[in-house]
Amino acid sequence: MKLNKILLSLILLCSFSLLQAADIQSLRSPDGKITVTFRQTDKLYYAVNYNDQNILWYSPLSLTVNNQKLGFQDEVISQLTRSNSSVIKPYWWFRSEIPDEYNELDLVFEGKYSVIFRAYNDGVAYRWKTDFRGNVKVQSEEVEYRFPKNYQLISHQVGDFQTSYEKNYTKAPIQSLKEADFTSVPIVIDEGKLKVAVTEADLYDYPGMYLTHYDNNNGRPYLNGIFPAYPEKVEKGDHGSFNLRVLERADYLAQTSGTREFPWRVLIVAPEDKDLAANDIVYRLARKAQFDASWVKPGKVSWEWWNDWNLEGVTFRAGINMDTYKYYIDFAARHHIEYVLMDEGWSDQFDILLPKPGIDVPELVQYGRKRGVRILLWTVWHTIDRQMNEALALFEKWSVAGVKVDFIDRDDQIAVNFYERLAAEAAKHHLLVDYHGCSKPTGLERTYPNVLNFESVRGNEYNKFTTPDTPEHNVDITYIRMLAGPMDYTPGAMRNAAKGQFFTSYSMPMSDGTRCQQLGMYICYFAPLQMLCDAPTEYEKYPDILKFLSEVPVTWDETIPLDGKLGEYVVLARRKGNIWYIGALNNWTERTIKIDLSFIVEGQHQAQMFVDGKNADRRGDDYMVISQRVSRGTPLEITLKPGGGTAIRID
Repeated sequence: MKLNKILLSLILLCSFSLLQAADIQSLRSPDGKITVTFRQTDKLYYAVNYNDQNILWYSPLSLTVNNQKLGFQDEVISQLTRSNSSVIKPYWWFRSEIPDEYNELDLVFEGKYSVIFRAYNDGVAYRWKTDFRGNVKVQSEEVEYRFPKNYQLISHQVGDFQTSYEKNYTKAPIQSLKEADFTSVPIVIDEGKLKVAVTEADLYDYPGMYLTHYDNNNGRPYLNGIFPAYPEKVEKGDHGSFNLRVLERADYLAQTSGTREFPWRVLIVAPEDKDLAANDIVYRLARKAQFDASWVKPGKVSWEWWNDWNLEGVTFRAGINMDTYKYYIDFAARHHIEYVLMDEGWSDQFDILLPKPGIDVPELVQYGRKRGVRILLWTVWHTIDRQMNEALALFEKWSVAGVKVDFIDRDDQIAVNFYERLAAEAAKHHLLVDYHGCSKPTGLERTYPNVLNFESVRGNEYNKFTTPDTPEHNVDITYIRMLAGPMDYTPGAMRNAAKGQFFTSYSMPMSDGTRCQQLGMYICYFAPLQMLCDAPTEYEKYPDILKFLSEVPVTWDETIPLDGKLGEYVVLARRKGNIWYIGALNNWTERTIKIDLSFIVEGQHQAQMFVDGKNADRRGDDYMVISQRVSRGTPLEITLKPGGGTAIRID
């Protein structure tokens, strides 16, 4: 009898546990299309459906802090819900107003921690929140994405935590990803009727997330989060000692405050490929601006490194010297280009307080200011980290506009903290920041609006010295890399190769694809600090192109994805004031696109169109400029040549 009572108690206890699990309410997006459901057994699991299609099967999450596994057999003691419908008005972005609508569920556990879930109309995100005393060590975080089928994975495989995010994308089934060849994020999963992307947002004081497919997953199409552990020993190495390579790591990920919110784990849902090209959920999830950033001025940049200071027809020896820099400044002033970047070579790489002999930075700064042009200075990351206080104060004294910081190539906790520390200190001196050789953005540009750009992409620089960026790659990054945030691809090549005609030249580099593809990048790629990578004397040969480049905006009031397919082509429309711009990029397959103009206002409008020339499939620099009247009721028909593109302005 006593045994029966014990068994009955156990049955009731199990039933109560199942009831608790069943009692965790589901979460729906404001439009009702996305549903998040939960199970709580040994730990918490969540699943995501879109219009009744399961896109993510029940996936576990846990966090190990001070050797305590959070979310493991702990009771949910309350469920807090709220809804938000507001508008974010950013200092700068590709929209002047960002709708921020979501429903939120905060699952509060016994033990002073919770998991917060949000459902947006375009995705789902969750994060951990803890309320522990003092500092804590995070040993591990369990992040798993259990996809229902072995879908196609489009990933940026790095296989190393020492990475600048500058690989080509790999397209293969999930289960083909080797554990050692792990991928950075964002990644995209092709689920047939829709695309699903994974990334993270609001990363601070914590390492960045990567994904892998464990070799012992028994054939299951799962992706698991992995993280670089805390660096304990580093040494200078690679790229002329510009990197700090990690030699030894601790047995924990981060040592951080016990009272904090952890990074958002983000799942983006795109019913159509084109929806990926204008998604800004990462920005919406980031912390608000930490200061008044009304002084921050995005703009275009005349840049010398890519073209190797290689001017034509000038009366002086071009190179790293005062005459050359003054030429770049004069060029920028004539064509209303806001900045000139002085890249590697203006100073000692390991002592930025020591300019190169013959380079007078204050003189160049004043020369530029008189002409309405400001100067940006390049630095090695660990140099400016070591000399941060002195260097930033000196740059402010000189009236330098900002810094380009290069060769971080990491996103462990130390590197992530460097990104934020420099952003904060630079803001105190009214300095802009452009990160190169860096990890992907996660919303830092919202929190610190003086951070105007991030590279973290295989960009035009690779065309100087190795196999080129293919047109397919150039299309893909619009859909995938730009999910994370602004992207410093550095477009503008004026030597352009048709298929099979590309060759590398360090001093006279070219692009693989047409000239109009390069022009289309100024509209398709969002870069608030946008480079003109070629030499002034190259642009001056083409007044029509130079006029377009001087006028095209770098931030926008409205963005509309019009058409496209990942890996094939993309068409975007962006508005600044009353002027619309339309950009398109194409892979190696020639196609004719019809552009629906129903988004422009009624009436007749003047369009200026840079389109691939009739022979652009034979010589990539062939282009035409067509002016014609357009209206919202008549689609535009444009032929994109292999590796081609277009750039259109509608007044």
